[in-house]
Amino acid sequence: MKDTSTKDNKKLLLIDDDPNLILLVKDYLEFRGYNVDTAENGREALELLDGGIPDMIICDVMMPEMDGYSLVKHIREEPTTNRIPVLFLSAKGQSQDRVRGLNEGADVYMSKPFEPEELVAQVESSLNQIKRWEQGRPKGLDGAPTIHVPHNVELTPTELKVVQLVAKGMANREIAKQLNVSQRTIESHVSNMLNKTSLNNRTELARWAMESSMA
Repeated sequence: MKDTSTKDNKKLLLIDDDPNLILLVKDYLEFRGYNVDTAENGREALELLDGGIPDMIICDVMMPEMDGYSLVKHIREEPTTNRIPVLFLSAKGQSQDRVRGLNEGADVYMSKPFEPEELVAQVESSLNQIKRWEQGRPKGLDGAPTIHVPHNVELTPTELKVVQLVAKGMANREIAKQLNVSQRTIESHVSNMLNKTSLNNRTELARWAMESSMA
């Protein structure tokens, strides 16, 4: 029996050039209650994104025409799509491959072959994290004055990734684990961004990221 009790009609975009994997994963996710659209490469996926924004993207890394890295770069540069969580699937499972995937903009990196149950667990974890963050936002956030920072603030690619995770409500410890660096390194990035923006704390940093369409 299809499980639709907790999925709230969540829409997923699955991208892979392997038709057998597409068929297997799509069937498994739809059986678990998700709505799944599919694409064979990044360019086809961008065309689908023009027609609607999914709740999450599951994407192969190595694909023809446009690979996963190029796709995520496009997604993170566009205000309408830059908050979509992205799960990378890749046959490359070395530590440096995972680090690159996360640094390029993915939120989760899974190596092939993988167990379907683990994939579902990762999808549910990512979607639940967003739900918890939205439910836990301070009640006055939407009505609060807009955050103002100097117009010439420029963040490094790593700082941009960190501030996106800060805006998701993640602690420095969690961010360090996800990016495979030390907590001290994350604290240093946050401190540098506070100095650049003249903001006072992580909450203001998160608000600025959201109001500036960075997260």
